[in-house]
Amino acid sequence: MSTHQRRQLSVVRLGRRDYASVLALQETLREARTSGTVPDTLLLCEHTPVITLGRGSKREHVLLPEAELQRRGVELHEIGRGGDVTYHGPGQLVGYPILDLQPDRCDVRRYVSSLEEVMIRMASHYGLSAARVEGMHGAWIGERKLGAVGVRIARWVTMHGFALNVSTDLDAFDLIVPCGIRDKQVTSLQRELGRELDLDEVANLTVQIFADTLHYDAREIALDAALSAA
Repeated sequence: MSTHQRRQLSVVRLGRRDYASVLALQETLREARTSGTVPDTLLLCEHTPVITLGRGSKREHVLLPEAELQRRGVELHEIGRGGDVTYHGPGQLVGYPILDLQPDRCDVRRYVSSLEEVMIRMASHYGLSAARVEGMHGAWIGERKLGAVGVRIARWVTMHGFALNVSTDLDAFDLIVPCGIRDKQVTSLQRELGRELDLDEVANLTVQIFADTLHYDAREIALDAALSAA
């Protein structure tokens, strides 16, 4: 199969959801994708405020006790993706690709790079120049991190994914040392552009750019339809 032959991608928009329910959904779809009962799928959502700790996380990168986070309405989850600590919340577009990289895409570095490329192209659409930074994952505008990437791949089926700051409350990142990096700032499309953005509009563009970057024909389906196949 040619690398550039377009595959089929189901896209499911979840709206704003808590982290635990979407993590469980990812697990269900990952198992179904591994067994071949569902096609490659992209979940798009916003999360209610949550801090997640990847496998490489240091607990001291969360700057408040868990009780204080709970008081502020911020959940805390330790999860199985790569990377350090990150924040998800309203105004951030999160994409969870559940993809089988077999037979011809079994390259972790290339896959991570493709997720970064989606966010770089998103920024470019809005006239912003984003790029990779050597030795760090994600999409950056200068020294400011626009989007994060953290993945888990088991038997070449992917979970977790990317988080693009659209209109996120950037003050929330003061709760953590984002991705364990102390000397860099976090930014958003809205901050860089100086105007409000509609998250649904950004999600529409993300579907197009994700499909073009990873060579898919995308179609949107309802969650019930995705789960019925699983």
